[in-house]
Amino acid sequence: MSLYIENKSINSNTNDSLLYKAEDKNIIRLQKADPFWIARNFNLQKRDAIQWTIKRAFDIVASTIGLIVASPVFLILSILIKFESRGPVFYKSKRTGLYGKEFYLYKFRSMKQDAELYEDKVREQFKEADSIMYKIEDDPRITSLGKFIRKYSLDELPQLFNVIKGEMSLVGPRARATRDLWLYKKWHYIFFATVPGITGMWQTNGRSNLKDFDKVVKLEYEYITSWNIILDFYLLLKTIPAVILGKGAA
Repeated sequence: MSLYIENKSINSNTNDSLLYKAEDKNIIRLQKADPFWIARNFNLQKRDAIQWTIKRAFDIVASTIGLIVASPVFLILSILIKFESRGPVFYKSKRTGLYGKEFYLYKFRSMKQDAELYEDKVREQFKEADSIMYKIEDDPRITSLGKFIRKYSLDELPQLFNVIKGEMSLVGPRARATRDLWLYKKWHYIFFATVPGITGMWQTNGRSNLKDFDKVVKLEYEYITSWNIILDFYLLLKTIPAVILGKGAA
């Protein structure tokens, strides 16, 4: 099965028409009324049910073991977060996953509870940044502990619960914020052909240093169209040095 984008260039900002080419060579045009059409038709689960079953089984086993092993870290971070600033231990954000299904992604809270007090500075820097990939340098909302846990991706440990629930996978495209979907071109909805991952092509190729959304699109597209279980294991191994060294962390 192959996917074709009717676009002179994948970097084009003017053409959001996307085509799907099935094995029988029939061409079907994406209907703008249903942006998740391409995601449902480019179904990774149906492409290789055996590999998908292995992927899901590995997610459950590895995440369960990870939660058990990391339980002391959960306890320590929970105490430190509560000690450093007011507010909940966990932060939740609405994301859009497989075929457009919404869910709450969980992280350890890394920002101050009164982050809205810094809204003016955020807005000022936001104007000069990419509307999808923006990153606030020296964000005053982030706590001292927050900077540390973000650098080494410890804030993402609670996402193991999302993996066990089936909302995410250990490996996959980046989880997309629901509030940003209105900024997407129709062909960007290929992201939702599989469950989002804690790590993936984006995380292992620069993480937060990768600010070009078109490049991110290419990386995620490459993952989805060439996915197999070996690629997942490769990306997991590639994630280890990136996390240990804190490369490209937010």
